[in-house]
Amino acid sequence: MPYLDSLRVFVRVVELGSITAGGRDLRLTPAVASNRVKELEQRLGVRLFNRTTRQLTPTEVGKTFYDHARKVIETLEDAEAVVANFSDHPRGIIRVTAPLGIGRRIVAPLVPLWAELYPDVQIRLRLSDRKVDMVEGGLDVAFVLGTLSDSNLKLRKIMDCDRVLCAAPAYLERAGTPKGPDDLLRGHNCLLLRYPRSPEYFWMLQTPQGTKKYEVSGQYDADDGDVLTEWALDGRGIAMKPRFDVARHLTSGALVEVLPDTPPVPVSFACLYPHRKFQDPKIRLFVDFMVDACRKRIEQL
Repeated sequence: MPYLDSLRVFVRVVELGSITAGGRDLRLTPAVASNRVKELEQRLGVRLFNRTTRQLTPTEVGKTFYDHARKVIETLEDAEAVVANFSDHPRGIIRVTAPLGIGRRIVAPLVPLWAELYPDVQIRLRLSDRKVDMVEGGLDVAFVLGTLSDSNLKLRKIMDCDRVLCAAPAYLERAGTPKGPDDLLRGHNCLLLRYPRSPEYFWMLQTPQGTKKYEVSGQYDADDGDVLTEWALDGRGIAMKPRFDVARHLTSGALVEVLPDTPPVPVSFACLYPHRKFQDPKIRLFVDFMVDACRKRIEQL
């Protein structure tokens, strides 16, 4: 087991780019994680990383060893999953990610409910509006909200979600209410969800002529969808949000729907997971539960 533990640390250090991050992911101190890597290097008689004061990168032999070490860990996990199918008590860790807003309001409240049913399983939930790499992140399940692209991941669709353009009455009084989509391009501050490799640098709206792309812009943007909502509530601009996410503000009048006759294209809310992960009964149980529970929770908003 110590050797396998060292392999796990090595794999996560390579994937996350630092000993501190790799150790934190495995609930280890940086000192313990560093010692595991050193023990592995001593056992193999090679240097696995090039170390500088600012950077940690795998050596050529380290890159080669990583490919094989990851396969070993995956094979072991697959074997454990097969054995777990013969047990009524799933155990282990499920690493989950979700967008910030939907994670806080939809996914996070449901996690304790599932955990009560399966007390031997640990859920590690990480929230981010940025696109994540499931393999590099060592993730088991990712909740996503957006236009889904083809991938080698398994997808379970939860539901299609309508989106709205919305703004505070104060903003519309000051800047004017757009009469048509082209007005968005004329002096309006459009609040965009932006981050490296973000797909949201334009808005896709449904018009009488069909779906049309509008390259809108704004004075400032953010990588947190909740920040956009707060800016909109504060009268700073027009935001594009899932309807359920701002339903209470639309009902109260704090936000007003803009261009309701040419709404944004709906997006899919779904969960993704690697094909091989569904062999693990705890992943199947978690996904089955969350798909149904998330759908019901959104319908109640």
